[in-house]
Amino acid sequence: MLAAGLAACSSSTSSSSSAGTSNATGKTLVMESSPESTITQAFNPFVPTQAAYGMGATGLIYEPLIQFNLVAPPKYYPWLATSYAWSNGGKTLTFAIRQGVKWSDGQPFTPDDVVFTFNMLKANAAVNLNGVKYDGVTASGNNVVLNFATPQFSNLQAIAGTAMVPKHIWASVSSPGTFADASPVGTGPMKLGSFTPQGFTLIKNTSYWQASQVEVPKVYFPVYTSNTSALSALYSGQIDWTGNYIPGLQHSFVDTNPEFHHHWEAPGGTNSLVPNLNTWPTNQLAVRQAISAAVNRQLLASEGESGMESPVLNATGLTPQLYDAWSGPVASMTISGTADPAAAQQILQKAGYTKGSNGFFQKGGKTVSITITDPSAFTDYAQVGELVAQQLKAAGIDATFQGQSVDAWFADVASGNFQLTSHWSNGGVTPYNMYDGWLDSSLSSGKTATGNYERLKDPSVDQMLATLAGAETTAQQTAALEPIAKYVAANLPIIPTTTASQWFQYNSQNYVGWPTPDNPYESGQPSGTNNGPGSGTDEVVLLHLRPRA
Repeated sequence: MLAAGLAACSSSTSSSSSAGTSNATGKTLVMESSPESTITQAFNPFVPTQAAYGMGATGLIYEPLIQFNLVAPPKYYPWLATSYAWSNGGKTLTFAIRQGVKWSDGQPFTPDDVVFTFNMLKANAAVNLNGVKYDGVTASGNNVVLNFATPQFSNLQAIAGTAMVPKHIWASVSSPGTFADASPVGTGPMKLGSFTPQGFTLIKNTSYWQASQVEVPKVYFPVYTSNTSALSALYSGQIDWTGNYIPGLQHSFVDTNPEFHHHWEAPGGTNSLVPNLNTWPTNQLAVRQAISAAVNRQLLASEGESGMESPVLNATGLTPQLYDAWSGPVASMTISGTADPAAAQQILQKAGYTKGSNGFFQKGGKTVSITITDPSAFTDYAQVGELVAQQLKAAGIDATFQGQSVDAWFADVASGNFQLTSHWSNGGVTPYNMYDGWLDSSLSSGKTATGNYERLKDPSVDQMLATLAGAETTAQQTAALEPIAKYVAANLPIIPTTTASQWFQYNSQNYVGWPTPDNPYESGQPSGTNNGPGSGTDEVVLLHLRPRA
């Protein structure tokens, strides 16, 4: 039934019959999603700082109970669960677990594995990446029943999108949050074949429950240290599937081979400037308001992101188009797309800041100095950082941009060792995931944050998020979202800048069946973590690919 469903929604249903071959053995698929300075043999689906997590590998090894279509919500695909049902006013969630599934080591996948996974998340905040407050988790026959203290309707993606792990391996792991998982065992279509510091290969999992749908024999993940080196490989035909910011995309990539070179950048969330709320001066509201007034969002979109992302001009951060259905009550809360340095200076002056002899604002003998940090390898974020620094200086703020390695940036953002940085938001089938990722205090309660990187601690906001999580219908969710969205606009715990694209470029010379705007069965973004904690929608795309004849 699942195979039939996949075929029905595949973009290659007609094209692959003429351009592809059925059940053929294709070439090695080369995939690249995130430039990395170095990689280690680690595939823990719950550690976002591991290279394999961002490169897209974990999403091909580990699977969730449900796969969500992030470009056509609320569509979803039953996966390791064949169905789900809410009861008890959204406080109880029951999954029917798929039978006949095996782990890649041949052991059977059972409801007991599902119970173990959720209990592990309940007991270990470090791997509970979305901070879901699980209560009881039990198995009854082929069903798994999850109970919660409060309604969780809007949290379905965070729950059902979680990667399932094998109890017979993970039960002996004393610290899941630091476990390397060098030899991963999952239920997904691929398993680890070989690993070197220069790249690693995943090979077909012959125990996979949909093995007949997998026509990609191997996936190779080469290491590129920057967007620039990754793009050179893409342009020369060495990469099949990637998801990068590409300046001059049409001229540099598509036009060089329009028959095979394609792209699709669907909006997946909102980029923002994340201020550290624990350090001066970004913990001052007036400074954050001045930053928001000083930045030129249109320029950040047109030059920083080369026109491939749009300015977000709603003060609440709601992503245009993607979340229009929930925007009604706050649609009029717009902000300027251009910079207004005079307004920024007035905000600071009204708050008691004065300009020093160096030309920058100060207060209490301290200059308003801000270091903006982002990975140099993320060339779009680096360009945005440079532009923001210039715009803040024009408003009297002593701002500089500092590039970092990818590893150092991830570590610093997670530990709170930064002042101001650009960051994407969570995506999702409702705005809940985005705002929860921005504001949920439980996500940064430990030493290593998995969200809420600015370190907001406001019990009233946590309560509003809980209310939103318990809203079942779009109308109820819209009403519950309104006070949260207005809080963001008024307090700027994050400062919205542009849309965050689901970057997706591909070379169809070897494989057909890719998602397109005309057939959006999935986003196409190759990251292995965009469906839920540790699981990715890249698996859905892989199952649609067929070798070109």
